[in-house]
Amino acid sequence: MQHFEDSIYNLIVETSTNLPGDVRRAVAKGRALEDRATRSGLALTTIAQNIGMAELQVSPICQDTGMPTFIIHTPVGVNQIEMKKDIHSAIVRATQNGKLRPNSVDSLTGENSGDNLGAGTPVIHFEQWEEEGVDVRLILKGGGCENKNIQYSLPAELEGLGKAGRDLDGIRKCILHAVYQAQGQGCSAGFIGVGIGGDRTTGYELAKKQLFRKVEDINPVEDLGKLEEYIMENANKLGIGTMGFGGEVTLLGCKVGVMNRLPASFFVSVAYNCWAFRRQGVLVDPATGKIREWLYESGTGISVDDAGVPSPEPVAVHAAGAAGSGVVPGDATIPGAPAVLPAAEAAEGAGQPATAGGSREVRLTTPISEEDIRSLRVGDVVILSGEMHTGRDALHKYLMDHETPVDLNGAVIYHCGPVMLKDEEGWHVKAAGPTTSIREEPYQGDIIKKFGIRAVIGKGGMGPKTLKALQEHGGVYLNAIGGAAQYYAECIKKVNAVDFMEFGIPEAMWHLQVDGFAAIVTMDSHGNSLHADVEKDSAAKLAQFREPVFK
Repeated sequence: MQHFEDSIYNLIVETSTNLPGDVRRAVAKGRALEDRATRSGLALTTIAQNIGMAELQVSPICQDTGMPTFIIHTPVGVNQIEMKKDIHSAIVRATQNGKLRPNSVDSLTGENSGDNLGAGTPVIHFEQWEEEGVDVRLILKGGGCENKNIQYSLPAELEGLGKAGRDLDGIRKCILHAVYQAQGQGCSAGFIGVGIGGDRTTGYELAKKQLFRKVEDINPVEDLGKLEEYIMENANKLGIGTMGFGGEVTLLGCKVGVMNRLPASFFVSVAYNCWAFRRQGVLVDPATGKIREWLYESGTGISVDDAGVPSPEPVAVHAAGAAGSGVVPGDATIPGAPAVLPAAEAAEGAGQPATAGGSREVRLTTPISEEDIRSLRVGDVVILSGEMHTGRDALHKYLMDHETPVDLNGAVIYHCGPVMLKDEEGWHVKAAGPTTSIREEPYQGDIIKKFGIRAVIGKGGMGPKTLKALQEHGGVYLNAIGGAAQYYAECIKKVNAVDFMEFGIPEAMWHLQVDGFAAIVTMDSHGNSLHADVEKDSAAKLAQFREPVFK
């Protein structure tokens, strides 16, 4: 199979950069249900832009290209050892070319291998079959949504839902609770795969395999088909919304599978996947290794605009002259976007009713003053320019006991692990969306106070310790749109410098010059948290599903 490595490389590139047709249609259906003037509507508009940008630029849809996971069916006699070598070579090439982020980290030392190879990575499952071709399927599932996977052992007592027994109704409760507990931290609106039965390991494997089903297929098991329909109808009533902003669209797909179990065990395993549902497959000639057929519909030519709504005219986020025009870059894609307010005017109008869907737009340049920060309220859209600094898990842990190489007083920290490439001109940002912020909750409040940080950008929100620090010190949490890696990469004009490369590219501290970087205030300096409000509201709505449905 002399062409197998090239075929796998092409599969990786397509999976990372071009969202499949069935997923695009699901996103379009979600957009049709959401008011575009709301925060969730804005998020879906940004997602739609990002999908097109990634395809056009052949760059990662999301900067977190996840743990590459292959499921491969081969005829008897095919050399799986050689196939594995070719897959590893294709993974290395895709990483070097910026199609995959280096994501393989030694669990004991924290060292990043730099090429996505290491113990357990990538994940490759081989199975033999009696067909003539080689079936190769790949999923790139990012860490943010992987962290929201959950497994239930029945019977169980579930928050808001009461007792969940070993029956279809107990399974129903588990799935609803899984959607609820994810909130916006898994980059909703999401897709879920559910595995019923098995043991703890095979249950999760079955759940993840459900994600390889096509979004529009029908479950051949009648009871499971009814369950999938029920979940799709009712999970969106929880009001969690896109990115956890609140809204009509929380779930875009639900697929359920079942296998036998032990008498003493009854597991319900849920694999949560973000809106950037990156999976693709190819049928390969076992003699040549060439691709015979793509197994999922290509996204090329399939619009993510909802039916009946005119497509917006895109405006580049680096539009010339935007800074002084009163129009935020990209505003043309947001119907009724309010005028940009200078920080001083925003402070004067802080107590006034918001406009255009309940938000104002405020343009700020780093470093930011406490006065400007305290003028902001939950719901405001902040447009940032100046220098910001990336910081994730390794950096936050380090900064608890050490000083920073740069002055962070008045600074913005961006929870982001970008995809970066270096050439003779220096470093270039290939993808740069936010990571899930809640992982930094043990550190963030202390880091804010210690260094004078004024704003933290990420996704999914943070907890009470960070909220208290924002209130006491004068800071805000800005929620960027998870997965919108190309949208935000366009806002980064220059890589000023980098520190802590020993942490690996995703965990290094990148000093980035940005212009027109938009994010929404979801936690302010006055003790308000959109995330806490949405979680409380969705918990109340979850309770309406307590009573039996399947008897």
